[in-house]
Amino acid sequence: MGDLEMRPAVPDDIPAIVAMLADDPLGARRESPDDPGPYLAAFERITADPNQRLTVAVRGGRVIGTLQLTIVPGLSRRGATRSIIEAVRIHADERGSGLGTQLIEWAIEESRRLGCALVQLTSDASRTDAHRFYERLGFSASHVGFKLQL
Repeated sequence: MGDLEMRPAVPDDIPAIVAMLADDPLGARRESPDDPGPYLAAFERITADPNQRLTVAVRGGRVIGTLQLTIVPGLSRRGATRSIIEAVRIHADERGSGLGTQLIEWAIEESRRLGCALVQLTSDASRTDAHRFYERLGFSASHVGFKLQL
């Protein structure tokens, strides 16, 4: 990965992560970068859970990408453990640079290292470019997902 560092997020990374979450049409409607309170509380919950990996990609001391990897033990598939990749974001200046591929490849390797038998992710139905990206990396659109807003 050259000068790219993948590491666990720290509290000082939260503003950069939230800015990336808000920097797209969907995130712009649901994120509030000017109010760090909910994000810091969520960060505390994430870091307290040993099955969570909130990860940042850093180059030159600057956070340029992020994702959250969740490890889920289960009974199905003969007791297999799976991982779920969520909240993948790349800084606007880095899009198209291959960083997204590096982030996902890191998540897949970390999942293998942790004994996962399956890696899964969801992507909003409107993100057709992201769907092509994940398919290029070997993911298949094998399921239909559902959400219920609470």
